[in-house]
This record gives sequence, structure tokens and C-alpha cells, in this order.
Amino acid sequence: MIVVRAEELPIRASDDVVRVRHEVRARAVEIGLRLVDQTKIITAASELARNTLDYGGGGLVRMEVVRNGARKGLRLIFEDQGPGIPDVELALKDGYTTGSGLGLGLSGARRLSNEFEIQSVAGGRASASCVGLSHARLRCPRRVTGR
Repeated sequence: MIVVRAEELPIRASDDVVRVRHEVRARAVEIGLRLVDQTKIITAASELARNTLDYGGGGLVRMEVVRNGARKGLRLIFEDQGPGIPDVELALKDGYTTGSGLGLGLSGARRLSNEFEIQSVAGGRASASCVGLSHARLRCPRRVTGR
């Protein structure tokens, strides 16, 4: 994927989670994601931003407008300097939580994304990235046959 444009937003307070959602929506509309794809990437961004704040003590999100052939997309990379995720595989299971939530944040974000990855160092930092891509619009040549 080719990065067309990138920007970073801090995540230090609940207001920043709202701002992340707003900015992700603006970029998704700007690059022409369909409404359903906008909703998916915004929801994934909201979950990951909230986790960055609540479990990582804050951090940042890097928003990248990307291109993959004819497809445009939005890659979001969330980073924090929190305690890390001791067992990423367990954390990605539906219903697993270390807090008071339903345990659907990380697993839900993964399902809503075209691509998803988590890297974590226990006792160190965590990084989660998700990508929402547009559907390629194929142009079929019009057949013209002579008589």
C-alpha cells in the first residue's frame, strides 16, 4: 500500500476519542468510502482509541490515507506506552476483558477491518492498526460489435 497522506492525533482524554472519531469520519468521506465502510472504520477507530486511553494511559493515532491499486483506504495505527497486552490471542477473543466492558472491543475492531494487527510488548507498549478499504469499482468495457 502506498501512503498518500498521514497525520497524527494525540489521545489523552475522552474528548480526544471523540475527535478521533470525527477526523476518521472526515477522512473516510473524503476518500469516498461507502457509508457501511465509513461506519465500520469509525466504530473500529472508536474502540481502539478508547482502549488506547483506558488501558494504555493515552497515546496517539496515526491516520494514513492509502492507495492499493484502484482501492483507496484509511489505515489507523494506535500506539501507547502502557503496560502492554500480556496475551494478545486471549485479548482478541469475544468476551475477554480486563475491565468492566463486554470484551468485544478488540475482537469487534478486528471483524470490522479489512486488515488488522496488534503488536505488544508485555510491560512495554502496544500498537494496534486497522485498515478500511474502498471496494474497487470495476469498469467493464462496452462491447461494440459491427454488423
